[in-house]
Amino acid sequence: MLQEHARIVDFIATAEGVTGRKKLQKMIYIMKKLNVPFAEKYAFHIYGPYSEELTARIEELCDMGFLSEALEDKGSYVQYKYTVTSEGIEFRNAIGASFLKHPQAAALLNAKSGRFLELTATLLYFDHLDREAQIAKLHSVKGKLNFTEAEIEEAFLFLGELEHLKHA
Repeated sequence: MLQEHARIVDFIATAEGVTGRKKLQKMIYIMKKLNVPFAEKYAFHIYGPYSEELTARIEELCDMGFLSEALEDKGSYVQYKYTVTSEGIEFRNAIGASFLKHPQAAALLNAKSGRFLELTATLLYFDHLDREAQIAKLHSVKGKLNFTEAEIEEAFLFLGELEHLKHA
């Protein structure tokens, strides 16, 4: 059981912290789709792929003192920032070497906005469809976000970059 918790701590430590609950959800989902062994199950939700299991594990890790959850008041909303505590680093080190074969993927994902990761994760959620059908589905379920052709193309290029990294 704690192995799954350790993977989340390892990922957040490798990413050097993650700002945003939605962003963290999408980062883990994208890594999972790239065959990184995250166990959390995902379903499609308001903001795209979402895992109740991941939310529960994050809360448990905060309760155990392995993660710090800081609230940042942004005026019209609150944003959460997750960082690994010193106890979390000890926990991570006790488990052994990082399980991430390509740790730079964490940094690449963390450099993207939550909006972009929502777009990318949604396209991945429908990766069983051909590209044209994926885009149609994206516009169907995310029409209010008005993703442009340029944003969609950037997401596909980014997925190609991550896929290439996986095989490097």
